[in-house]
Amino acid sequence: MKKRHQVLFKQIETYRSEVLSVVENVSSKEAEIIPKGFNNNIRWNLGHIYLDQLLWIQTVTKEKAIVPEPFNSWFGFGTSPEDFTTDTPSFEELKTLLKQQPAQIKQNYGNRLEEEFPPTEMGMHTIEQVLIRTIFHEGMHLQTIMNLKKCLFN
Repeated sequence: MKKRHQVLFKQIETYRSEVLSVVENVSSKEAEIIPKGFNNNIRWNLGHIYLDQLLWIQTVTKEKAIVPEPFNSWFGFGTSPEDFTTDTPSFEELKTLLKQQPAQIKQNYGNRLEEEFPPTEMGMHTIEQVLIRTIFHEGMHLQTIMNLKKCLFN
């Protein structure tokens, strides 16, 4: 694996660990609260981070993502916790999925990072480019989670 790809996966793992550490002391009950001024809760943000990374890989490769179909109806763009059902993964299940995801992506796509695909609407045409974009996106949701925690615990 090229050095820059090693760095990319190290960043993915580090930022994911940061997300998980921020929610470490949040209870399942607290993860369900939607404070005034917010559209979603911590649980939704975790599911959205998990889904987004896989959907962007699917968008560029045109291959079916390794994600259960209902995830899009629970955590996709424009959804809310109001869309949750009894089948929606719990807060704890989402934390486990997020913890496992970087290694799964590395295993499934690590040797394909520079493979060329037709460009997306954002011009991305490799999995490497998609992963860089998802790091940025994850950081936005990390900040949202931190803002949610401020409202919950202040």
